[in-house]
Amino acid sequence: MPILGLHHVTATVDEAQPDLDFCLKGLGLRLVKKTVNFDNHFVYHFYYGDERGTPGTIWTTFPYANRGVRAGTKGAGQVTATAFFVATFLAYAGTPHVVGRPATS
Repeated sequence: MPILGLHHVTATVDEAQPDLDFCLKGLGLRLVKKTVNFDNHFVYHFYYGDERGTPGTIWTTFPYANRGVRAGTKGAGQVTATAFFVATFLAYAGTPHVVGRPATS
């Protein structure tokens, strides 16, 4: 059976407040749910999504800074970038844009 879509994608981040600011103000996402990591109750688990929390729009993060998890090191096979397109990000970053693509100079 082919994969038809993803319910959500999860990333680890550093600090909670900059993550909230970026996702809410920068990307224009909505905080759908806030829980804690079931394996480390000192770490939040933030769920962001569209205004309805539609599956496929969900981006979740774990802000691990200073929460008992050592920083990772880059290695073979490690994901080092994740693409998640939201047009409002370009405005947050100060980049002039046309919806769907950056403007050219």
